[in-house]
Parts: sequence; C-alpha cells; structure tokens
Amino acid sequence: MYLTREEEKALSGEEGEALSMAYRILVAIGEATNASHLIPIQWAHVSGVNYNTIGDSGLDFLRKISKDGQVKVKTSLNPMGFDRKNIPDLPENFIDKQFEIIKIYENMGITPTFSCIPYEILPIPQAGTQVSFAESNAAVIANSHLDLITNKESALSALASAIVGKAPFSDLRDKENRKTNIEIENESNIENELDYGLLGYFVGKTTKKSCANLCKLSKSMEFWNTKSLSAGIGTSGSCGMFQIKESSNTNEKIIYDKKERENIKDELNTSEDGQIITFGSPQLGMEEICKIAKMIEGKKFTKPCKLFCPRPVYNKSVELGIVPILQNAGVEFVCDACTCLTPLIRKENFDSVITNSIKAAYYMKTSNKIPVALKDVKTIVKEYSR
Repeated sequence: MYLTREEEKALSGEEGEALSMAYRILVAIGEATNASHLIPIQWAHVSGVNYNTIGDSGLDFLRKISKDGQVKVKTSLNPMGFDRKNIPDLPENFIDKQFEIIKIYENMGITPTFSCIPYEILPIPQAGTQVSFAESNAAVIANSHLDLITNKESALSALASAIVGKAPFSDLRDKENRKTNIEIENESNIENELDYGLLGYFVGKTTKKSCANLCKLSKSMEFWNTKSLSAGIGTSGSCGMFQIKESSNTNEKIIYDKKERENIKDELNTSEDGQIITFGSPQLGMEEICKIAKMIEGKKFTKPCKLFCPRPVYNKSVELGIVPILQNAGVEFVCDACTCLTPLIRKENFDSVITNSIKAAYYMKTSNKIPVALKDVKTIVKEYSR
C-alpha cells in the first residue's frame, strides 16, 4: 500500500507512539484488503465502549494509545454498559472500569454520544463524504440510505482512523465494489419491522459480497424498517450495503420466501414468552418512540419494559410530553446503553426476553445465553398490555 512521505514518518514513530500505532493498524488492514492508499475521512464512529465487550485487554490498549493520542476528525461513541445518570446495582469493578473507559475516550477528544444511531443525533455530512463507522447498523445505513461512504469497520480500525484522519481505500470505498451481480429476490410478505429485520439477517448470512441488491421491496419504506433491515444485515455477516433495485434476468438470484423467513425466525426465536420486554437494538429514535407511545397510550404493559435510546432523544421526548405517556405505561427509559451486551439484562435476572429486535435476539442467544421471544411491536403491545 502506497504511503506518502509524511505518512511514513508518522508510521515510523516520528510524531508519537499513538499515531504510529494507529498507522500500523491501518497499514495492516490496508494490506489485508488490498488497499491502494489511505484516503481522508471526515467522521469516525467508534465502538469498543462497553466494558463487557472490551474487558481488561481492551482497556489496557486504550490506556496505551491515549497517552499521546488525539482524534483528528469528528468522532462519536457507541453505547456504554449502563445509564450514566441512573447507575444500576452492578459490581463496583465494572462501574469503575466503565467510567475509566469513558474518561479515556473523552480525553482523546471523542464526543460522548453513547449511541449506536449517531445518524439520528448528529448532523449528516454531504452525500459522498468518506466516514469510518464501526457500529454495524450505522455502517449499513450510511452506505445504503445516507449516501455516505464507509467500510464496515472494527473498533480498532475506526479508532485508528479517528486518530489518523484517514482510512484504507478498499472494499466499499471503491465505487466498483458498491456494485454486485447477486440479487436477493423477496418473495415473502413483509409487513413490519420484524419482517424487515428477518430479511436483513438472511441477506447478511447469505451473501458474501460487500453490497447486496434487494428486489421486490419498496424504496419508500419507513425509517424504522430501514433501521431493522440494516441491523439485520449488519448482525449476520460481512455485507455492508444494500441497494433496492428492479429484478434483472442477467444477475444471479437468491430467493427469500416464506420458508426462508421461517427458518431464520426459528434460528433466533428461542422462546414463546419472556419475563421482560426490551426495545432498542439499535437504540430507538424519535420516530419509533412516538409510534410506541401512540400504541400504548392509556394502557399499561403487563411485564417490565426497558426502552433504550440516546440521551438527546430522551430529552426531546421529555420536551414533547412523550416520556410520561410511556412511563405511565410501565416503560423504564435507559440512556447511554443498548439492549445488546448490557449487564442490565443478565441470565441471572431473566430467564427469557421479549423483543422485536433481530440484533438483540442474536446477541442474547450467543453472548448473554438468554432465550428470546421475537415479536413485532404491534404484537407485543397487543399481547402484553391492558
């Protein structure tokens, strides 16, 4: 991979160990992905925030790279393990190390957004802007819906790009790789956000390409459905982009029908019922919160319900008078965190979970080892409220 003279100096350590470390990460990724050079980015979104996910080894790495490391571009941050303003009953060691991670990122100049939906709480740059997003749903939405350009980055690559201000020019950063001759042809009846999530999971699991063409879908789908589709794609594979196109007779086709839908649901739906309802993986934005509030107004959930959203969304919901409606219905708001991998939902506390999120179902099953009852939001409100 070609480096300029200035980049070579930084790589060799002439501008500090943190910058050298970040360049080493990007060069290794660039060589592995056949990148021709590094390209400037304007925004990075960093994951690897929850102590549950990075552990002591990740914290040690952050301690080292933060000694002289500062980000060079606007950088936002993924969710942490709990709500900063409503600290739960968790082990003191977890809380202390979680706050140390936060302090490190803030000292590096990273904005503490604690959100997996930065595209809903921060200004969106102009179309065609190169960014570096580690959060999988955000990367898929950036490429597919927001006309931004990013690879599906890792926690390490996004942080390194934030420090360097550049990313390897490979994969989806090359417009030729944003095309594909493989189509996913939808033959299933898609009616709600869960259906879109199931389709997304199938797409990510089935296609090995960076970009997937989806046929027989509406281009004017609601944003909640776009998020569910993107989260499903991001959860199950390496695909980082989708395009909605007309079916072509010249391309290879993969059929998604009722049978495939049921197979995916059987894989992720591991319980018929649950002890707690969770919404927010990805975190909920204003559109989803308003819809749930409208559905549940005047009723009350019959089971505990946690709703995960970014703090700016919660604050806006307070201003609009939506929070009391949901709290009266038995909803507990959780900011700064996400359903996935949070220690707030542990096997020790809950035997099973009810959710409409494909991403939550996957991580509850694989990481938290908690069975999940997958239902769309309308069904959840209908079955678990009165």
